[in-house]
Amino acid sequence: MVNAKKIVVICCLAVVFTFTAALGLCVRALYAPQAVFAVDGVWKIVIDAGHGGIDGGVTGITTGVKESDLNLQISFELKERLERAGFSVVMTRKTEAGLYDTTAKGFKKRDMLKRKECIEKENPSLVISVHQNYYASASQRGAQVFYGNNSPKSKLLATALQEKLNAVYEKHAAKPRKAAFGDYFMLKCAAAPSVIVECGFLSSPLDEALLKTESWQKTLAEAITEGVTTFFIEQTA
Repeated sequence: MVNAKKIVVICCLAVVFTFTAALGLCVRALYAPQAVFAVDGVWKIVIDAGHGGIDGGVTGITTGVKESDLNLQISFELKERLERAGFSVVMTRKTEAGLYDTTAKGFKKRDMLKRKECIEKENPSLVISVHQNYYASASQRGAQVFYGNNSPKSKLLATALQEKLNAVYEKHAAKPRKAAFGDYFMLKCAAAPSVIVECGFLSSPLDEALLKTESWQKTLAEAITEGVTTFFIEQTA
């Protein structure tokens, strides 16, 4: 009789474990963009780490940290998380160097055109250009996402990212910001939704201190990935 009871218990546990495993697979499928929303098996995202080489961008008000270095560090963190979520990722810049062939006059234009060439070659599903902000007042804080007028979906993507970034910055007493229109070159390089993510203000000692830490860079990358996933889910709903 005891053995019979054990058999019943084992069978019940097996049913529970099977149901739990099946439920887990369903949840993973729901939030796995590659499985649910892929075209030809994959969504491709281009990450553009702004600046590089002799073009360091803005610098931190306290430590002088270069924007170009932070852009690259955050871009690598973002690449890792997007790939983990099922996306295919291409980076325009993978090293500290810029994309110009020479530092002669006009290097900035050549750098930008090289980024555009990379984007056009990849024909991505969307483009994310990573930057850092700067303002005359140290009181300005938080992330700011810009979109162009190449596609109405760019605004939707920017809004989704802005909401996720606001959520993490609010935990550090930064006021929420709104996604905004920007007339920038990097927003005109593809027909696909394109955004510029200004990850924080290097003119703010508080933002600068956060942005220099690996943990905050990971937090920002996770927030952006969540925003991207939300965008794709809403587009296919």
